[in-house]
Amino acid sequence: MSGWGCPHEIRGMCQRVRGRHCDPGMKGCILHGRFVFANPDKNRHPSRGPHATNSTVKPPSERGEE
Repeated sequence: MSGWGCPHEIRGMCQRVRGRHCDPGMKGCILHGRFVFANPDKNRHPSRGPHATNSTVKPPSERGEE
């Protein structure tokens, strides 16, 4: 069985987020927002992401457009 190793992790420390222990998916990590993690705290919230949608916009059929 093989494992995954981050190229930015050296001796357990993250080189991208200096002074922090490597924690895949943490803010600043190259994986943050790119993958879905089992821990929901590491997942980007849909309302905060770059492709967030405005849920108050009604579909054309409800706006009287067809």
